[in-house]
Amino acid sequence: MSFLLRVELPDVPGSLGRVAAAIGEAGANIEAIEIVEHRVDGKAVDDIFLELPPEVMPDSVVSAINSVAVTAVLWISRYPAGASITRDLEVVEEMTREPVRAADRMVDLVPETFKVDWAMRLRRQGKGFEIRHRTAAAPDAIPDGLCWPADFGSGTRFSLPEPWNEVEVAGCPVGPEVGSQEEMIVIARRGGPQILDSEIARLVHLAGLAAGIEQRG
Repeated sequence: MSFLLRVELPDVPGSLGRVAAAIGEAGANIEAIEIVEHRVDGKAVDDIFLELPPEVMPDSVVSAINSVAVTAVLWISRYPAGASITRDLEVVEEMTREPVRAADRMVDLVPETFKVDWAMRLRRQGKGFEIRHRTAAAPDAIPDGLCWPADFGSGTRFSLPEPWNEVEVAGCPVGPEVGSQEEMIVIARRGGPQILDSEIARLVHLAGLAAGIEQRG
C-alpha cells in the first residue's frame, strides 16, 4: 500500500538520514522525498512517499519516526499507487501547451501538485461566485461562508462553518500582478496536513504565471 507521510524535523545535516533509517527499520520502503518548507525556527517539513508491505502497519512507521529525537509526524494518509511528484515547472509546461486555457490546466493539475483533494477557478459575481472550472472531486456549489476577502492582493486561507470546517481551504487571485481581482483559484484539503504558507506562495506564483500565459495566448 502507498502512503504519503509529512514530517517536521531539524533542518540540519543528518536529520533526514535518521528518519529514513527509522522508516527502513520499521519495514517500509521510501519511494520519493520532497522538501516542502524550510522554516525560520530551524525546522524543515518534508513529504515522504512510502510503500508499505501488507504486514507493516502505518502506526509502526509513525512510532519509529517519532522515536527519532526532535522529529514529529504531522500527517500520514493513503496515497494513490504510482503517483509521482509533479513539479511546478511541469505545471508551467502544461499551461504553455494550451495557453488560452492556462488557468484551467493549472486547476486540473493542482490536486497532484499540491496533494490536495480538489481545486476550483471562481469568478466574482455580485456578492457571490460563479464556478468557471473545477476538478472532478470538487463540489458543484460554492461552500457556504466563502466570500471574497476585502483586501485580496495575495493568497489567503478561508475559515468555513460546518460542515465545511473539516476542510482547509486557501486561495489566491488569478494574476494579481496584472491587476486582475475578479477571479481566484481555490484549493481544499480535508483532514490534513495544514496548507502551509510556502504552498500558498507557490499557488500565488503559478496563478500569476497562468494569467500571463493566457494574456500572451
